[in-house]
Amino acid sequence: MRRPPRGVAKADYARLNYYDLWLPQLAPSAELLKWALSQPLTGRRWETFARRYRSEMSRPPASHVLELLAALSTQVNLSVGCFCDDERSCHRSVLRDLLAHAGATLA
Repeated sequence: MRRPPRGVAKADYARLNYYDLWLPQLAPSAELLKWALSQPLTGRRWETFARRYRSEMSRPPASHVLELLAALSTQVNLSVGCFCDDERSCHRSVLRDLLAHAGATLA
């Protein structure tokens, strides 16, 4: 997944081939994201964010999407992308763990 240049509308990301499928069900809620961005993401705040994000992902429809992706991963290659610069402080690192816990085949 390549980062779109500034000024490209989110609605145009798929049309311009920046990703194949957008799954907002796996994104942190707007409330959680707002909280995370409201102050610097220290170690303690990251732990709180990760715990809250895991909680969000444990409920439908997110939990169903995780189960589906885990099942699909045994047959096809999947990639998860995000526009955060550092995976260590990005929800996709937690998402990787959640997929592994759901039984996904990871490379």
